[in-house]
Amino acid sequence: MPIIPGIAYNAILISAVTAWAIAQILKVIVSGILLRKMNLQLILSSGGFPSSHSATVSALTLGIGKYYGWDSPIFAVSAVFGMIVLYDAAGVRRAAGKQAEVLNRLVDRLHPSLHFDQDRLKELIGHTPFEVFGGAIVGIIVGLLL
Repeated sequence: MPIIPGIAYNAILISAVTAWAIAQILKVIVSGILLRKMNLQLILSSGGFPSSHSATVSALTLGIGKYYGWDSPIFAVSAVFGMIVLYDAAGVRRAAGKQAEVLNRLVDRLHPSLHFDQDRLKELIGHTPFEVFGGAIVGIIVGLLL
């Protein structure tokens, strides 16, 4: 089977990509409701509610479990991969975002008149546990529906 038609009929891949897209769209909607201002740049950003990383791996893992079986080695690989992604989103990446925020503030305070050539560090790269949980729920719902 050629690559493109094969990808187009891969229900597990479609489920994971759909979960990612829905989570990204929900970020714009949730932010618009909370801040009363639409920010379409969020559609391609990391961080925020719900976590698209969590949604993607949750839909992927659920799809693999449904298709290949809950006792299959590929489900085990996907489940462990998913746990690592969820942990990373709420742990390591969130800590990196907090560090970026502190570093940006330090540079602003210590050198307000200096203009660095380097861009400010990106601060919104991780997730709170609630954002990760929300993404997992999105992924599970999409995985169950597709």
